[in-house]
Amino acid sequence: MSLLSFYARNTTEVLGLIWQHLYLVALSTGAATIIGVPLGMLLTRRPAWRGSVLGLANIFQTVPSLALFGILIPILGIGFWTAVTALVVYALLPIVRNTYTGIAGVDPAVREAGRGMGMTDGELLRLVELPLAASVILAGIRVATVVSVGVATIGAAIGAGGLGVYIFRGVAVVDDTLILAGAIPAALMALAADGALGLLERRLAWHR
Repeated sequence: MSLLSFYARNTTEVLGLIWQHLYLVALSTGAATIIGVPLGMLLTRRPAWRGSVLGLANIFQTVPSLALFGILIPILGIGFWTAVTALVVYALLPIVRNTYTGIAGVDPAVREAGRGMGMTDGELLRLVELPLAASVILAGIRVATVVSVGVATIGAAIGAGGLGVYIFRGVAVVDDTLILAGAIPAALMALAADGALGLLERRLAWHR
């Protein structure tokens, strides 16, 4: 059976798995952004915490995805929320690191100019540092999103759904069509996310 024939025969299921995959990625990357950006901002105000926080995030990043699932399953059980938690953990490092790097890299003269105008630390962060660091922060979110698209395929191994369902099913029965039916849309999804966020990142850098 050709890949196109497979998609034609299973359109509803394919669209359902694509939606599950998108939902997994969007929810986890959104949660990681909500946690990671403020944490990166906090590190610029508490530099002494930088080594510990980024070191811990680095450790989690190096844990193989299946091993991380294995650690989380006794706590959260098998299913959707375990996969989301693992994806959030993987997405945190690039977001926290880029947020810290972007804000810390703002020209000190610009900060001094803001303080000279009477800005408080909160106003300086909101009106000066974050806009100037926006493209660097978005680059971290871009990396996190692309990583999440790939790791989300493994979530099917613990019943989280997504395009990994076809990949694991295809491996189990040694069916190349099934494997490609899951792998190709996931790859296209990663390329689309990378391209769209890359374009936005360049626009922000141009306006910087």
